[in-house]
Amino acid sequence: MTATLIDGKAFAATVRGKVAEHVTRLKDDHGITPGLAVVLVGEDPASQVYVRSKGKQTVEVGMNSYEYKLDAATEEADLLALIDKLNNDPEVHGILVQLPLPKHLDEDLVINASSPAKDVDGFHISNVGLLGTGQKSMVPCTPLGCLMMLRDHHGSLSGMDAVVIGRSNIVGKPMAQLLLGDSCTVTIAHSRTKNLAEVVRRADIVVAAVGRPEMVPGDWIKPGATVIDVGINRIDAPEKGEGKTRLVGDCQFDSCAEVAGAITPVPGGVGPMTIACLLANTVTACCRANDLAEPEGLTA
Repeated sequence: MTATLIDGKAFAATVRGKVAEHVTRLKDDHGITPGLAVVLVGEDPASQVYVRSKGKQTVEVGMNSYEYKLDAATEEADLLALIDKLNNDPEVHGILVQLPLPKHLDEDLVINASSPAKDVDGFHISNVGLLGTGQKSMVPCTPLGCLMMLRDHHGSLSGMDAVVIGRSNIVGKPMAQLLLGDSCTVTIAHSRTKNLAEVVRRADIVVAAVGRPEMVPGDWIKPGATVIDVGINRIDAPEKGEGKTRLVGDCQFDSCAEVAGAITPVPGGVGPMTIACLLANTVTACCRANDLAEPEGLTA
């Protein structure tokens, strides 16, 4: 391996430390405690794990954590009523409705029910539009984490050639907007891009967020490029025993690491940054709601 390892776990701990410091200042100087409300509908096992982790880390940085666990059969009107209540609660500065939702609920309707100012996931259509036009918005957590790591590694990203593989509303599209905002030349590619290998091979920065296990091999990577692997895919691992699995990214780590200048691992790369940026967004939302200076280095 020749690439520098970008340790997302360690970087996320640094971000949480900055969040905790700012929370302390908000409490001491203004008597304000940021509050994050997380709503879980149903009993999806992965979602339950995420919600527990979010709640734990929210408390650890000194913020108030409000959790609402609803039955899978919850009516849409009842969920929307809860969101409306949270929108009007001055103690709640951030609202997150854990996805995916049960199939009988309209995901777009629920996402857009939260106040844009409290939409710490950055998925509300108003925040999407603000980000796309270069205005102040709430920024989706995973792309924000990727941007933070890239800025930390490179300093300025100005003039760099970036390729984002993946066009999802959650990662691919907002990632491209953030890179444009930092003056990169940006290409959004995807599984149907013609000559995808050639497109990726010219990039100084590759952000892989296509959701296909180990899709990107090392010979697609420009020597010295920075690779941010957003993918989290579980695949069979017979070498570990019958029925065992392991996590891999969208990139073939070993071959990419031989060529890249820097790379994020899976697990331990982008993943830990997502919750750290959720906490950062909650502090940002709290500061904006109270007309206070935003914390430096915790938003785009």
